[in-house]
Amino acid sequence: MIKKIEASLSEKIILIFLTLLGITTLSIYIVLKNQCLFVKNFDPKNITFEKSNNIAILNAPCGNVIIELYPNISPNGVKRFKKLITTNAYEDIAFHRVIKNKLVQAGDLEFGKKGSLDYGKIGTGKSGLGTIESEIDDKFDYVRGSVGLARTFRNNTEDSQFFIILQDEPLFEGEYTPVGKVLYGLEILEKIKYQRNSEYILRPDFINSFKMLN
Repeated sequence: MIKKIEASLSEKIILIFLTLLGITTLSIYIVLKNQCLFVKNFDPKNITFEKSNNIAILNAPCGNVIIELYPNISPNGVKRFKKLITTNAYEDIAFHRVIKNKLVQAGDLEFGKKGSLDYGKIGTGKSGLGTIESEIDDKFDYVRGSVGLARTFRNNTEDSQFFIILQDEPLFEGEYTPVGKVLYGLEILEKIKYQRNSEYILRPDFINSFKMLN
């Protein structure tokens, strides 16, 4: 007859410890592997907007970023922005410049396309539509979530590139053409890939799609 051997108290404690350690390790792995796990994704179909014709939906890796555009502040800037959105020009375009908790920038249509990134030139590309004039005269507060058109060091060089700020930037006021503000989904932008030692990203995240609501 085989005698059943009972585990000692210390062996039971070790078994429980190893089990908990395994569960904790697996949980951490799942969370790190899926950076979008606890990020809320907003469905525009479940939201009522006052000016639905000026609502744009940017779909990033972690979900939707819902933006209200301001044609009354920057008519030419918003007109260009809408044109690029409605022609799907921003689809598969890289978030090529990201500063953690400060801003994300995308829109290089020439050198930022998925599958044909040019790391030596990214950030300098154009749309082929020509530049537009800066619209910086109207009062606009560059608070967290504001969307503006990027330019070179000179005014009147805005084209297709845009940025979204993740913190208040009062020094941007009167310097960059504003085109809108994020209503929902800022936390999704905070999950965009960044690098600690550089503003420009190796193997960046991409815009999945960018469309007008109507």
